[in-house]
Amino acid sequence: MLPPLKPIAMKERVSMVFIEKGQIDVKDGAFVVIDETGIRTHIPVGSIACIMLEPGTRVSHHAAALAARAGTLLVWVGEAGVRVYASGQPGGARSDRLLYQAKLALDDAARLKVVRKMYEIRFGEKPPERRSVEQLRGIEGARVKKTYELLAKQAGVTWKGRRYDPTEWDNSDMANRCVSSATACLYGICEAAVLAAGYAPAIGFIHTGKPLSFVYDIADLFKFDEIIPHAFKIAAKNYRDPEREVRLMCRDIFRQSKILRKIIPTIEDVLAAGDLEIPKPAEESVLPAIPNPESIGDVGHRS
Repeated sequence: MLPPLKPIAMKERVSMVFIEKGQIDVKDGAFVVIDETGIRTHIPVGSIACIMLEPGTRVSHHAAALAARAGTLLVWVGEAGVRVYASGQPGGARSDRLLYQAKLALDDAARLKVVRKMYEIRFGEKPPERRSVEQLRGIEGARVKKTYELLAKQAGVTWKGRRYDPTEWDNSDMANRCVSSATACLYGICEAAVLAAGYAPAIGFIHTGKPLSFVYDIADLFKFDEIIPHAFKIAAKNYRDPEREVRLMCRDIFRQSKILRKIIPTIEDVLAAGDLEIPKPAEESVLPAIPNPESIGDVGHRS
């Protein structure tokens, strides 16, 4: 008998894998993709942060359960990975982290401090004083718009603004398609990191009201470092399959920049700016009858 499977820390994993047109199953204890000819391709599920499942894939119950035990996020996406239909949830299993995040989001003063910290990390300077969250959001939006224009100009790409309709993917211009493909890859690994850290993807601070609001908040802190500039460069070259080139670019940048080592510390740094402590269990709370086993993974992984 093999020992119980335990998730490994996010910082030790590779970023993501895209799978299309295959049956995903567990054979001889291994997570495999089986193509229409019966050929098996082994996927090291425990060492991957996020697996993006494109149209044409089918997942067995056994494979989904193995991915959950390994702490690997499964995301069902559309063509090029830009439309998310559903995702698994291998993390997010810490109530103290969830209550801490909610407490920060509900406290107006703490939320403003968190938003100001995000602004500082994103733009490398402190935001103007005496500004509300709404005012900072407006300032950020204007700067982001200018950043897109500047990066497009540097890459020699015509940029008419950020326009993207997931229901009419082929009608988008090349630049928007490349940017959307790149951000989809970033959102996948950021969601995996948010869950692994024990937090809720939906409780955001700048973005609100969406299932991945906090994921968007965190992804925005990283996307202009390298991802978006390289997406524009790919758009300028008119590749036959630009979405594939963007994926390969993201994979290489994620590996070279060691981004999975940075996301969770950045999350903790941002939330710590709110100056609130993680809630302690109530005195009358009852501890689990069966203690959770020790894990070598992150705090949000279900061991």
